[in-house]
Amino acid sequence: MIQPHGGVLVDLFVSPARAAELRAQARTMPSWDLTPRQLCDLELLQNGGLSPLRGFMHRRDHDSVCARMRLADGRLWPLPVLLDVTRQAAEKLQPGDRLALRDAEGVMLAVITVEDQWEIDRTAHAHACYGTVDRAHPGVEQLFAATGDIAIGGRVEGLLPPTHHDSADLRHTPAQLRAEFDRRGWERVVAFQTRNPLHRAHFELTLRAAQELDARLLLHPVVGMTKPGDVDHYTRVRCYRHVLRRYPRDTAMLSLLPLSMRMAGPREALLHAIIRKNHGCTHLIVGRDHAGPGKDSSGQPFYEPYAAQELMRAHAAELEIGMAPFPAVVYVPEQDRYLPENEVPAGARTTDLSGTELRARLAAGRDIPEWFTFPEVAAELRAEHPPRRQLGFAVFFTGLSGAGKSTTANALLVKLLERGGRRVTLLDGDLVRKQLSSELGFSKEHRDLNIRRIGYVAAEIVRHGGIALCAPIAPYDAVRREVRAMVEAGGGFQLVWVSTPLVTCEARDRKGLYAKARAAQIPHFTGVSDPYEEPVDAELVLDTGAMSVEAAADAVIRQLERAGYLDPQPPKGDG
Repeated sequence: MIQPHGGVLVDLFVSPARAAELRAQARTMPSWDLTPRQLCDLELLQNGGLSPLRGFMHRRDHDSVCARMRLADGRLWPLPVLLDVTRQAAEKLQPGDRLALRDAEGVMLAVITVEDQWEIDRTAHAHACYGTVDRAHPGVEQLFAATGDIAIGGRVEGLLPPTHHDSADLRHTPAQLRAEFDRRGWERVVAFQTRNPLHRAHFELTLRAAQELDARLLLHPVVGMTKPGDVDHYTRVRCYRHVLRRYPRDTAMLSLLPLSMRMAGPREALLHAIIRKNHGCTHLIVGRDHAGPGKDSSGQPFYEPYAAQELMRAHAAELEIGMAPFPAVVYVPEQDRYLPENEVPAGARTTDLSGTELRARLAAGRDIPEWFTFPEVAAELRAEHPPRRQLGFAVFFTGLSGAGKSTTANALLVKLLERGGRRVTLLDGDLVRKQLSSELGFSKEHRDLNIRRIGYVAAEIVRHGGIALCAPIAPYDAVRREVRAMVEAGGGFQLVWVSTPLVTCEARDRKGLYAKARAAQIPHFTGVSDPYEEPVDAELVLDTGAMSVEAAADAVIRQLERAGYLDPQPPKGDG
């Protein structure tokens, strides 16, 4: 145990002798490859960032945290920290067994001694932790789409921290950060939590908070998992380094936090406070909609704007870290400065630039005003997020067999090649089956794996600036959404549902597949013996039974022009 000035800090790393013993035992020990979220959680467990936790939660702690935001022993804790695994992995484990926890390259980072395991009730978990089961909430979506069925609870013994090859000078453990505060003589430190680039409003807010508290500022951005669609942390860190230079000398420092956010609003604010207390901070800035994911499926905010501040006040005595509550900060053009919204003079005009508007300006290549962000930050964002017309993108066709996906995709391929200037790749469903997925059958598991392979290839093409045209059946909504997220991490994505009715598709049946399916000669045939889940998120819907191939391809071209991925072209003349 480490006993720094901020309180007891758990250290889960074992001695070299114990590490050697565990490595020897690992030859016969079952293993689990950690997910990106679990890697973040493990790192903060190992280094004490999640003190007082000594491992992944067992069921008693999990149930108590969900029900009353307390560990089973009564200590305040707002959100579960779970090791979720597949049923197949859990079936091999019994209480008392040890499980090696490995990174993506197979390096053993830690060992967990299994205390218990139980099936995760996703619906109950979502209601308790997020207050909703709406899958527009990224935490709920993660829970239902990417969380294992079984939770494993038990104490962790750490061997190695996860490896990071970036920003080594900014990655501090809680003990290192506390020591750095002592070295600098910083007695009062206010932390600022962020998952976004810092703009002028953030700069003014943090400057005011530190001045009002007579404290030094820790910029402590999250560089683990954040909200899907957020600016990548490499770009953000470059922006943070630029902004750090604008604070007065020896008043601010930057450190990176490998946290996997749940976007759980008020509950997550408590977790952020506990983590910052463990890192040696005395205060945490809590602003409007702290850790909120935005709006639900009906357009309403998931959480009240200042609910996090209210919950922090309710538990102030136990948290042992102060709160710096701040309202939203807005720009007042007449005064050319930012003010908290409760300090704006009556009748004064204010202005702001939403995240949606910022993304639209970047996508269109428009200017970002200097009142909104610093020029060096704008330059970083423009360099990393070029206009859509310069991005790679994927057009993903989905629909029944015989709907016209491949035919339309081939016509679109020709039209794009005719335009020139871009490399275009066609990933036809049948050809991918022959070349990449010849060993797969047609079970749901194998269908999903085939689509993920297509998505992976398309994402790589897009990331390098190319155009990928994908034409599989892709009958299941969840894996289509996975592919969208994969591709959008590096470029654009347009889903085209070729909605040609089953009766038309079956009438075409050039390969005789429907006839064989009706005769039970082909099992798991979409539209006959297997379902097709109609997409609700398609950018374009085409019925090729009611239009020509030429018209269908032209409709896709027009959609790409509307979305900004292609420059509109004037009609061809008569020559």
